[in-house]
Amino acid sequence: MPRKYVILLALTLGVIVLDQWTKYLVVRDLTTRFDGATTLSERLGEFYSPAREPGYRGLHFQPKTHVEVAENFFRLRYAENPGAAWGMFRNLPPNVRGPLFHLVSVGAVLLIVFYFRKLSGTDPTEVWALWGLPLVLGGALGNYIDRVARAFVIDFLEAHWYDKAAWPSFNVADMAICIGVGMLLVDAFVRKEKPEASAPAKAS
Repeated sequence: MPRKYVILLALTLGVIVLDQWTKYLVVRDLTTRFDGATTLSERLGEFYSPAREPGYRGLHFQPKTHVEVAENFFRLRYAENPGAAWGMFRNLPPNVRGPLFHLVSVGAVLLIVFYFRKLSGTDPTEVWALWGLPLVLGGALGNYIDRVARAFVIDFLEAHWYDKAAWPSFNVADMAICIGVGMLLVDAFVRKEKPEASAPAKAS
């Protein structure tokens, strides 16, 4: 298998596993979703089964605690996002929002794979795209798994400033996407199309 596809598979799967594992831990430790589930298979069944109707505060899984990592600056707190990044389109009707996100997610995956296939995998100038694209792909698939399983994405990382200002909650998949997009922006500056050398003039 070419080296570039080893990088694609390893990094994409690594992001997906880390994303889903951290979300599982958040649901286990910060919500009541697994109450009464005594085995791992039962907890995984609850984790990936369709969510019940929203309850308190409009949440499907009810929080029971949160973790202050850096008081007044950063905490771990369970949140749900039925929309896109930063909650965009969350107010769309479910029968519109669901198909829209499926279409966008599948389109993004196909576009990433198409672009990745064009990389040689050996050109040093491709390094930003070579590592950035799998990060974006892993993040997109991590959040897509959430949407397929329960129609919303689990977020839990919350940066804030003394509760007066806060960045929208995010997760590991979001971080991978942001880092990957940043690397692709660098790639756009570093790797530019080189004009083809002019063909030598024919001798008269």
